[in-house]
Amino acid sequence: MNKAKVEPTSVVDKGAIIGKGTRIWNFVHVRENAEIGKDCILADYVYVGRGVKIGNRVKLENRATVYEGVTIEDKVFVGPHVTFTNDLIPRSFSTDWKIHPTLVKEGASIGAGTVIVCGVTIGEYALIGAGSVVTEDVPPHALAYGNPARIRGFVCRCGKKLETEEKKKNYVLMKCLLCEEKCQVPVEDYAKIRKVE
Repeated sequence: MNKAKVEPTSVVDKGAIIGKGTRIWNFVHVRENAEIGKDCILADYVYVGRGVKIGNRVKLENRATVYEGVTIEDKVFVGPHVTFTNDLIPRSFSTDWKIHPTLVKEGASIGAGTVIVCGVTIGEYALIGAGSVVTEDVPPHALAYGNPARIRGFVCRCGKKLETEEKKKNYVLMKCLLCEEKCQVPVEDYAKIRKVE
């Protein structure tokens, strides 16, 4: 495990790979063949399933549950009590269940208590609000929340809401008023913004 810190109350199964500088706190279970990158934090009671792939500098907060079939890229934040599913038709007696892969792309953040229904992709630097149920893909930089989660706007890499600056033929130029970073949002993604009902 090469300089990773694992609390004695945690279990890391044989065949799991843990990157340098990663900290695994109390009562965590990392299953066989899971791969966790460098400088990650797995807080108390986190569960990481078989073969899960987690990038570098990822934070999994208390009681996050990441089942088999999930890939999490670098610098992702997963809030407390977030649950990733991996089966669209869960039956305790099923013998032919199928894993539906889920991908969380670099820099995305998922708020506390969110459920991610399997088979979706959450785009780069997207922000999912607490208590949401994600049932479909979320594009890069999107701010999505609710049950089911709907796109309510777009956010900068710093997390602040982007403001519309200029509409072009194929994209909408948006700007962060805090850090002044600009972002091009494809018109088809921009069109998905829903007002809060």
